Amino acid sequence: MKVQTAFRLDKDLLEMIKDKALAQKRSLNNYIEYLLYKDIGDIPNEETKKAIFEAHHSDDLKPIEDLEEFLDTL
Repeated sequence: MKVQTAFRLDKDLLEMIKDKALAQKRSLNNYIEYLLYKDIGDIPNEETKKAIFEAHHSDDLKPIEDLEEFLDTL
């Protein structure tokens, strides 16, 4: 569901955003939404946060010396 909202942007910044959107053949709205999702998408979800916590606090971890050898064991 989309919600309409308003932002105040510096005029020069807005022109630069419009130029970038045009260069990517995107609408202004789509380009801004794309940038926001790209930034917000880098935040790990709860499952990933839990896995990171477990990895940082586990005594059972051992370093991978040879990636090829490790991948062969999977």
